[in-house]
Amino acid sequence: MPKLRLHGAAGEVTGSFHLVRFDDQWIALDCGLYQGTRAEAEEKNRAWPVPPQDIAAVVLTHAHADHAARLPRLVRDGFDGPIFTTPATRDLCAITLPDSAHIQEEDVFYVNKKRRKQGLPAIEPLYSYDDVVATVEKFQTISYERLFQVIPGVLATFQDAGHMLGSAGVRLSFAKRAGDTASLFYTGDLGRKNKPILRDPRPIPAVRTILCESTYGGRVTASVADAKEQLLGIVLRTLGRRGKVIIPAFAVGRAQTIVYFLNQAMLAGDMPRVPVYVDSPLAVNATEVFRLHPECFDAEARALHRERGDILGSGCCTFIRDVEESKALHARKEPCIIISSSGMCEAGRIRHHLKNNVHDPKNTLLFPGFQAAHTLGRRLVEGVKKITLFHEEYLVRAEVVQLEGFSGHADQADLLALLKPHAGQTHRIVLVHGEEDQTAALAEKLRTAGFPEVVIGTPGQVVDLA
Repeated sequence: MPKLRLHGAAGEVTGSFHLVRFDDQWIALDCGLYQGTRAEAEEKNRAWPVPPQDIAAVVLTHAHADHAARLPRLVRDGFDGPIFTTPATRDLCAITLPDSAHIQEEDVFYVNKKRRKQGLPAIEPLYSYDDVVATVEKFQTISYERLFQVIPGVLATFQDAGHMLGSAGVRLSFAKRAGDTASLFYTGDLGRKNKPILRDPRPIPAVRTILCESTYGGRVTASVADAKEQLLGIVLRTLGRRGKVIIPAFAVGRAQTIVYFLNQAMLAGDMPRVPVYVDSPLAVNATEVFRLHPECFDAEARALHRERGDILGSGCCTFIRDVEESKALHARKEPCIIISSSGMCEAGRIRHHLKNNVHDPKNTLLFPGFQAAHTLGRRLVEGVKKITLFHEEYLVRAEVVQLEGFSGHADQADLLALLKPHAGQTHRIVLVHGEEDQTAALAEKLRTAGFPEVVIGTPGQVVDLA
């Protein structure tokens, strides 16, 4: 009988990593980094519930760090099987994982400087560039809706999840054992209907068990159309006071969505042609990957792509890779829009832009999505008045705004629309990838809708898939 063992992102949002046991073999579903307080993140990111060499294969739903960026550590620690994913996810991982390795190495460099002063031994980075190369070599790409074998006796199909470029949910079906006909659908992260650029998530297929994310399980967020209108209003308000709009955005997905909307607004004459800077080498590279995969675009984006040849701001944006060009933005006094990563302000160039702009009430810090607990982004949207950057304190005088309508995650209404058709047919739903209040709220709605078994996942929990 196949079994599901929960691990990362059970009772929390980051660090997605779950295991399926079948015929004495393990299959991993995602392998993401845990993001949070340094000590806890270090411990969780270096530990495994089973030896990596015992895992036969990984099925990867998408390229976001909290689902993919611990893969090189898995390989470093002994995993030697295939990593199945979609073509766009493989291409994105080929640029995001080296960037993650660089962040690991840079972070450890500064930590070890402190440890030397304290007389403590040096620590190693979570993984290196060489580990990333060894990982990317293990990728095997499978297009949406094509049946493939994960291990003998387990067949799988990816379907579009609408969350980010290349994102997928995966249906696993298991060979019969003593009359058992178990099947599992793992949602990965689900997107929203009418999200820009990407197609809507596909309906969830009929299965016995659904392993479902619940990031916004207790929340109904603004529509994408409302978020676009709010974005335009915030930009115009900030430009009116001669300020800058600083946008901490995930380099893959969110940055391209913001650029897409700003480009549309300028083309329509709804906002002036103000300078827009995408200051993130990773975001620049990710934008190039987007251009390679028009098969993931929705009808509107495909039409614009046919008409203009580009939908991602080549006519309205300056894309910055060079560090000196990035530094030059700090001296800029004129109104502009700066999009930079990381999206939760935990690393990268955005921290330098915060340092140089957070003190000025003319400016706006615009957060276009979810901010995980214990991150600098979360503290800012919760109204902290002082922040520490590079060992110095800065007063927060800039306007701080969070727009959840840009989130790549389905909200409660979206989740229920996808799940409710399976009430009375699916044996159980297991909820993961959500903070306690969000998961509990969604669980209550699902029980009311008629699902016989709704499980709120906890780390280490084992679920029979019969």
